[in-house]
Order: sequence, then C-alpha cells, then structure tokens
Amino acid sequence: MAILGSLLKRGIRLTNVVQRRKKLNPFRAQKKTLLKLIEKARYTEFGQQYKFDEVLREGHFGSERAFYEAYKRNVPVYDYNSLFGAWWHRSLAGEKNITWPGRVNYFALSSGTSEAASKYIPVTKAMSKAIQKTSIRQILTLGKYQHLPASLYEKGYLMLGGSTKLNAREGHFEGDLSGITAGKIPFWFQRFYKPGPEIAQERDWGVKLDEITEQAADWDIGYVVGVPAWIQLLMEKIIAHYKVKTIHDIWPNLEVFCHGGVSFEPYKQGFEKLLAHPITYIETYLASEGFIAYQTHPQAEGMQLVLNNGIFHEFVPFNETNFSSDGVMVDNPETLMIDEVEEGKEYALLLSTCAGTWRYLIGDTIRFTSVRKAEIVITGRTKFFLSLCGEHLSVDNMNKAVELSAREMSVDVREFTVAGINHDPLFAHHWYIGTDGNVDADQLRNRIDAHLSELNDDYATERKHALKNVFLTVLPTHTFYNWMEARGKMGGQHKFPRVLKKGQIAEWQAFIEKYVEP
Repeated sequence: MAILGSLLKRGIRLTNVVQRRKKLNPFRAQKKTLLKLIEKARYTEFGQQYKFDEVLREGHFGSERAFYEAYKRNVPVYDYNSLFGAWWHRSLAGEKNITWPGRVNYFALSSGTSEAASKYIPVTKAMSKAIQKTSIRQILTLGKYQHLPASLYEKGYLMLGGSTKLNAREGHFEGDLSGITAGKIPFWFQRFYKPGPEIAQERDWGVKLDEITEQAADWDIGYVVGVPAWIQLLMEKIIAHYKVKTIHDIWPNLEVFCHGGVSFEPYKQGFEKLLAHPITYIETYLASEGFIAYQTHPQAEGMQLVLNNGIFHEFVPFNETNFSSDGVMVDNPETLMIDEVEEGKEYALLLSTCAGTWRYLIGDTIRFTSVRKAEIVITGRTKFFLSLCGEHLSVDNMNKAVELSAREMSVDVREFTVAGINHDPLFAHHWYIGTDGNVDADQLRNRIDAHLSELNDDYATERKHALKNVFLTVLPTHTFYNWMEARGKMGGQHKFPRVLKKGQIAEWQAFIEKYVEP
C-alpha cells in the first residue's frame, strides 16, 4: 500500500478545502501585490525616478483606485527593447539596485519565437522563490482530481527542460529558465525529480534525449512536464528504442502530463496514440518572466492567473487603437486592472514582477473564460497574428482550424506555420503543415479555410475580397525540427513560430528548397 502517497494525498485534499474557503477577490489581491512590489523597489533607481513613494501614499491613504491611477501616471509602458535599453543592460553589467534591490545573479535567455537575438530576462532570488511557491500550489491542485491514485504522489516527476549547467559570464549566470529553476529544486523534491542532476546538465539536446531514453526503463514516472512537441518526440524515441507499443509499456504509472508553451490541441490526437490509456492533462503558463497562471481544477476552461505571488497584471485591449497592424503597442495604450476586464475579449498582458519588470509587454495575448475566477486562455502573440487585409486571424483561430481539420481527416499534424504573402494584385496565405502520414493537401487546405471562415467573420469577409487564395504545403515533421536546430533553438522552451513574419518567410522558403527533397 502506498502509505506515503496516501498521507500526501490526504494532506493535499485538506489544503484544498482550506483554500476553497478563502473567497477570491482579484482586485484586492492585485492591489496588495503591487503595493508589496512598489514597497520593495521604492529605493531602486527605477523606483526613485518614477516616484514609487507617491504610488505607495495613494495606496495607503488615497481612494480605492488612486494607487493604480498614480502608477499609470508615473510609470511608462515598456517592451523588451525599451526596458533593456534603459535599465536592464545595467543589471546585466553587474550594477546593483537598478529595477530591483540588490544585484541580479541569473538571467534567463529567451528569444521567444519571433526574435533572432537572445533576450536577457532577469531572474532574481525573489522570482525564483515565487516560481517555486506557485509550482507547489500547482502540485497541490492534484488533490482536486479525485480519480488520481494515491500512489502517484510517490512516483517520479520527469521535467524536460534546458541545461542546469549555466553559462558564467561577467559576474552572472545565464541559461534557459527551466535550467535555472531545475538547478534550484528543493531538497525534499530531489528524490522524485528526473532525469536527475547529471542528465539535467547536458547542453546537447540530442544527447540529453538519448540519455533519458537509455535510463527510461529504470524510472517509475507518474508525472511528465514539458513542451508538447518535445515530450511527444521523447516518447516516440523511447517506444522505438524498447520496441514497445506505447509509453505505458515503459511507464505503466504515468498519469499526468503538465504542458505549456503552446496550445496542446494540435498535438493531442497524435500524442494519445502513444498511450495505452487516458491520462490527465494540466495546462500551465510559465514564461521567462514568471509563473503567470495554471489550471486549478479538472473542469476549468482556462488557467487561473497568479494574483498574490509577485506578479501584478495589466490588460491592454488588443485592438487597432492600442496596436499597429504589425502588433506594435502605441506609446500610451489603454490599460485595465483585473476588475475592469470582460469575458470573451482579447487582451495583451503587461507584467510588473519581483524580478524588476515594470509595466512590461510580455507579448502574449489572452482571453478571459471567467472573470470571477480570473481564468484565462492564451490566444496568441501580439506579433503572431495575420492581418494583411483585415482578416485578424489569431493563433487561437489557427490552432482550432488545424485541430478540427486534422481530426476530420484522421491526420496527425505535428507542427504548422503560416505566412501572409503578396498575391498580385492582392494577398494570400501560405500554410506549411508538418505530418509524417499521407494527406491530401488540397482537401486539408479547403477544410482549414472553411473552418477559419466559420471561426472568424473578418476572415470570411476578406476571403471574398482581398484575400484571394490559400496555399498549403505538406512537409515531413523533421523539417520543422531541422529548421530550429539550424537556428540553435532545439529543446527546452523553444517553439516553432506559428506565423512567419517578413524576413523569416524568405529564410524558411530557402531552407525548404535546400533541404527538402522535391
């Protein structure tokens, strides 16, 4: 009998009962969070320049919303380039007390999927602790999944991320956030953690997958964490290596897959072919800037924002008033707090965090599925949408259209991307679909086109006018991974861009012509 597991499960359930009794007040939680951040950073150079003392005074002695009005009035909005150029470059050079107290010793390298050059995102001690705290909260939510066996809490947790062997550079360390956080795993969790410290240090992604595969049969894994594409690739590798039918032949107690980074829906059909029985899927929103949200209960349509652990959220309506046609935010956009948003509308996220991030445009767009519960879904990126002629296609639309079409045609679509192109004298979309099965490209194109017309009225309108054609090219799945490898973006938190922009289009087409057989 799993005595330890039973005790842990019982304790987790009791914790959840206590949490349910605490009524969620999103506005109050966010006000408290921002004032804590402002209090901590008031004597930094950033805090002094932007009058954090005034924000604090309004928070303690002003009217209910005066603190936010002062914060908006005093502090400008930033994207990465403006915040790094004005402030973070000094932290990277080793200066203290710039946007957060003390010296920043760790920087997460992140290029997202739209930028070629690496971004240096500060990871402070306070942020590392906040991520650990939210991770524990997420584990505690497993108690709400009544069907999960007590023995799960004694099984291994496979976390597939970047190397924990960080680069030492000019007084600081840098690497993937997943590598930074994995290197700081609490001692009590280390007995459950896989692939273990030795493999976790490996920087070569191919070697890391090989080493995990070699040891996979020796581990009793119950819980897997990672980006869907890489977890699926690893599972296929393990199944092929041991000549078995499903991953459950190697890990019979696998019950939970915790995924994030991209929508899981396009991968789900192919992923489930690797399983002997259904497992539980839990979605998370962990970015280089912090642990932003996670799914808190089985029936949740979205993920609940982390409201009381080092992150203050603002929401910019994602419309033509606040963003250019290229997804660039205007200088003084309309910004809202958590109590001012509406369900069903799309917003870009601004974050202020305990890593010294202030009114920072993270680049993601979200939609609220429940304002009362502060639950969201990620709909795409501010620069990852197609609107050549007013079609306003979001990544959410694209994911859904591909998922529906693939299901109807029983096709396993592993990756995809789309480019907006000139089609004289008007415009067209060119889809690139990654699958290893046989597929009728014309039929898949027509189905995707039809579903997009049903999902998006603007798209349907433009298909009758300026958007004159849709092209679709089917490619082997490895083409997408080879492209990423050629750009030094294999593994960890790297994802293939769902929308190719400007210079990427020519680069991608040249790559296909050179490496893909006709």
